[in-house]
Amino acid sequence: MARPLRIEFPGAVYHVMARGNARQAIYIDDEDRRCFLRFLGREARQQRWRCHAYCLMSNHWHLILWPERDGDLGAFMQKLTITHVRNWQENRKRVGYGHLYQGRYKSFPVEADEHFYQLVRYAERNALRANLVRRAEDWRWSSLWRRVHGTAEDRRWLSKWPLPQPRSWVDLVNQPQTDEELESIRRSVIRSQPYGKDEWVSQTAKQLGLESTLRSRGRPRTIAR
Repeated sequence: MARPLRIEFPGAVYHVMARGNARQAIYIDDEDRRCFLRFLGREARQQRWRCHAYCLMSNHWHLILWPERDGDLGAFMQKLTITHVRNWQENRKRVGYGHLYQGRYKSFPVEADEHFYQLVRYAERNALRANLVRRAEDWRWSSLWRRVHGTAEDRRWLSKWPLPQPRSWVDLVNQPQTDEELESIRRSVIRSQPYGKDEWVSQTAKQLGLESTLRSRGRPRTIAR
């Protein structure tokens, strides 16, 4: 009998992403974004969820999460997406009118070393990479904005990282990432492939039953920033 697929790895940090169906916008307006973030914050406080970073774009979002127990990630993401879809449909009076999200969210674990820094930079500089702002910390709907411009209460539900945060973090986020880093991260996004050093990736993929994500599929397609 085939070993059942495990989609979670207790103790690992995860990148999670979801996009709108047919690339449609998944936020109605700024208040819709605020509701989404209030839910994240409330769950972080009540359920002791560890949210390290996020970025909300028009038709997709990125979250960097650190589950404490097996099953936490799936339960949290189900609650988040169901709540968001319900609010979206009710506010637009479109209950029962098709799907908001393009299938299931994508997720993959990341090694808690320099790869963690690379991944958080990737998420937090999304708006800058899309030329929506001049500086990454100017994007109102990202964890970097919250860290730089937010109140003490705003920052409180962003969890402490598994690694020390560099003092020059804001400047690092504003610096372009290498093509190699971007290609590697996007490959993990597309394939749900663990992100880290080769040995860690192989071991983690084996533990999670994700060996198929390591097989070559040709050149990665273009994805949302």
